[in-house]
Amino acid sequence: MTTATLTSKGQITIPIDVRNDLKVDTGDRVEFVHIGPGRYEFVAATSEVTALKGMFGPAKKTVSIEDMNAAIAKRGAAAR
Repeated sequence: MTTATLTSKGQITIPIDVRNDLKVDTGDRVEFVHIGPGRYEFVAATSEVTALKGMFGPAKKTVSIEDMNAAIAKRGAAAR
């Protein structure tokens, strides 16, 4: 198991083996994904958006761009 220490400023240094495995380098972004009470997953945010396709299995229903735009407009109007 690899460990790191939290500084008084809330910072950690990501160990080299973890950086290499995640293929992250200086200036790259990472995300902390909440996966359960007291548990987070540390994920490199360097992947292309196309790599996300199929991440949650096949779509249960398809939605057109027009439907998406209508939903956005409706939600935006409700926020005013």
